[in-house]
Amino acid sequence: MKNALLSGIVIGIFSGLWLFIMHKAGYDLNQSKVSPFEYISVLIPIIGLLIAIKDYRDNYLGGEMSFLEALVQSFKILIFGGILSIFAAIVYINWVYEGNNFEDFSGRMFGALLVGVLSALGVSLLYANKSNKLD
Repeated sequence: MKNALLSGIVIGIFSGLWLFIMHKAGYDLNQSKVSPFEYISVLIPIIGLLIAIKDYRDNYLGGEMSFLEALVQSFKILIFGGILSIFAAIVYINWVYEGNNFEDFSGRMFGALLVGVLSALGVSLLYANKSNKLD
């Protein structure tokens, strides 16, 4: 649980900072059109999960991990990271745009959820090396 909490906090902080970096760079996140620069944010959960799940497999499980163990750990990490990211998004909406723009921003949050689930599945498939046969 400690690995999931620490990794989730790191992913959440980087995701939250990315919102403010994009704002400082001059990108308007209030529009429905997504800028190409915004697609770089997909790398934050993917790289974070790759590092965290490999560390979990090698240091906590002795190098052996099933797909389900990796998937559960990935979801734990993403839950902690998602909580921080959504908190940062709410702060961003309330203080940067000072309005009720949650409807415009909720599409991006759903996209982040989809990226997280797909990342968790991919990373779990990548690092699972223990097979569980059903006989």
